[in-house]
Amino acid sequence: MPGFLLVSLIVLILDQLSKWWILQHFHEHEVLVVWPVFNLTLAFNKGAAFSFLADAGGWQHYLFVGLAVLVSLFLVIWLWRLPKGRLLEAWGLALILGGALGNLVDRLLRGQVVDFLQWHWEAHYFPSFNLADSAITLGVVLLLLDALRGESRKQGNVR
Repeated sequence: MPGFLLVSLIVLILDQLSKWWILQHFHEHEVLVVWPVFNLTLAFNKGAAFSFLADAGGWQHYLFVGLAVLVSLFLVIWLWRLPKGRLLEAWGLALILGGALGNLVDRLLRGQVVDFLQWHWEAHYFPSFNLADSAITLGVVLLLLDALRGESRKQGNVR
């Protein structure tokens, strides 16, 4: 579904615009309390999810760039070959692709990913993340829902 590549492009643009804005208005670790459980704060991540391998010495940059390129190519091909009518799957793939490209652009331009969304409860903080991460997460949820729906159809539970 080539039209869904536009969804990926929109995610990429919104992600990069939000990161540009935060870089223009915040210093690293500066915090703006938005709600009692949500902050905006500028953080950088040289690793993957939850700062995995962030302190690995630099080689991880090339690993994550390479993985992002391979995964993105795989997702483009998957989307391109997806039969019509597979809307939930297409939305999921498009969101994941847009998010992967957003974080790839960060790694290529800055050598690290810009994070700025921070949820917490009292002194317990969830790792900071960004719009690309949010799109990836939502895309995975949509793919899981699509897979579960497919299993229900196979068993005759959904018409």
